Amino acid sequence: MKSMLCGLFLALLFASCTKKEAVDLMVYNAKVYTVNAGFDTVEAFAVKDGKILNLGKTSEIRGKYEAKAEINAEGKVVYPGFIDAHAHFFGYGQSLQTADLRETKSWDDVLNRLVAFAKTHPDGWLIGNGWDQNDWENKAFPTNQKLTELFPNRPVFLNRIDGHAAIANQKAFDDAGIKTAQKLTGGDMLTENGKLTGVLIDNAVALVESKIPSPDAKQAEKIFTDAQRNCFAAGLTTIDDCGLSYLAVEFIEKLQKEQKLKMRLYVMLSDAPENYKYLFARGPIKTDRLNVRAFKVYADGALGSRGACLLHPYSDMPNKTGFLLSNQKHFEEVAAKIAANNFQMCTHAIGDSANRVMLNIYNRILKGKNDKRWRIEHAQVVNASDFNLFGKASIVPSVQPTHATSDMYWAGQRLGAERLKGAYAYKQLLKQNGWIPLGTDFPVENINPLLTFYAATVRADAKGFPEGGFQVENALTPEEALRGMTIWAAKANFEEQEKGSLEKGKLADFVILDHDILKTTPQNILKTKVLKTYLNGEKVYEAK
Repeated sequence: MKSMLCGLFLALLFASCTKKEAVDLMVYNAKVYTVNAGFDTVEAFAVKDGKILNLGKTSEIRGKYEAKAEINAEGKVVYPGFIDAHAHFFGYGQSLQTADLRETKSWDDVLNRLVAFAKTHPDGWLIGNGWDQNDWENKAFPTNQKLTELFPNRPVFLNRIDGHAAIANQKAFDDAGIKTAQKLTGGDMLTENGKLTGVLIDNAVALVESKIPSPDAKQAEKIFTDAQRNCFAAGLTTIDDCGLSYLAVEFIEKLQKEQKLKMRLYVMLSDAPENYKYLFARGPIKTDRLNVRAFKVYADGALGSRGACLLHPYSDMPNKTGFLLSNQKHFEEVAAKIAANNFQMCTHAIGDSANRVMLNIYNRILKGKNDKRWRIEHAQVVNASDFNLFGKASIVPSVQPTHATSDMYWAGQRLGAERLKGAYAYKQLLKQNGWIPLGTDFPVENINPLLTFYAATVRADAKGFPEGGFQVENALTPEEALRGMTIWAAKANFEEQEKGSLEKGKLADFVILDHDILKTTPQNILKTKVLKTYLNGEKVYEAK
């Protein structure tokens, strides 16, 4: 009897010792890129309460935990959820409600698409997005003559691909009260023989765009949720939305509280008095899905529309150097008050002159090495003597690799061979601080982060042009590119302690792909598909 009781006791003791800990989710039989400091890979991990509880070998994790849901990855690859460090989430959602003019081959092609779109969208302003005259045989800006003839009684407004130029018809000009060209700081209204052509550059765009009615609450909700759906399908779990109003932030908060918007957003408020007043009074906003602590400032325009501010004239238009969108005093005053209130400054700077102006202002304010993480968005064309200004004041270059592969066909014509060497120079920029965040600038570029990875590492288009890559000395390694889309992007947002890598205690944001993009061929990178996307351990996308 004593022996039986002893045996029963030992059995119960053994059972209690081997009881598995309950978790919400377990992923196993995977190749998990943790993107931790050592860039380690593991086979499995467990998730509890939306965070990573533990990682290790499949046998260890399965032996220790019992999960409500399990994923047998069957050897597939798992990465931290991708972070887009520079995009326009709301703008992308808006573009989904308008005529898609991307990849058009001519102005006539634009007009044909617009006529077809108008048939199914017969009311209100006719809006289109994405045309780029650099893709056409005739690379000159179009005029609005045919646009006015086709739509004499309906206002039409068509954004160029970069968002720094647009064309409007006569009805749109009439509704905006525009009769003749106006002289503007940081903007231009193109004319021919003294007559407006309809093309507006940079600050001139707002003269007409401001007259377009804002979306109502129902439309705005659809804009956000449509954007979210497509971003989750692309494996994105955090988006930096660069340039919103405080009213948009309040609407985001409402949607997130109602569980209608799950996407994590890092929002930069636009450079406007009402936005400074609002955030300085309220203070930084931080939840697990919303982070607002930065301001987006525009130094200049875009290279494609020749609004980028250059130190010397454009090689293909010697009478133009582009322009700053505000006077230098404005940028100095804005930088001083952002610093005084301990917020982050993020400035769009494309041309070498704009970059120099902003880098010098940043250096005067920041006074050497620091952890303010002030950012230059794009840092697209940098003079050789100015690269050191990034590292000198710990300034973060936030870049978009697909800009290089989109612009490479004509950028040399704009800049000339010598100046081109300092353009899209991601490796040179990486060396300044030892890290660099990557984004897309969507909807200017495609939302797909795998195209970011491809452009950063291969520096070629989908057909492999040019052979050997475009300025391949500035290509990033696969590890650098993945870090730029995950942990370094999180760091640019002061979020590296909570996301950007798969480590104990961090958010369970991850994506499962059908190819290992770090090991596969360049062409297979382009064919890679997102199988599943998880946010907080919750599945938010699964491929059909």
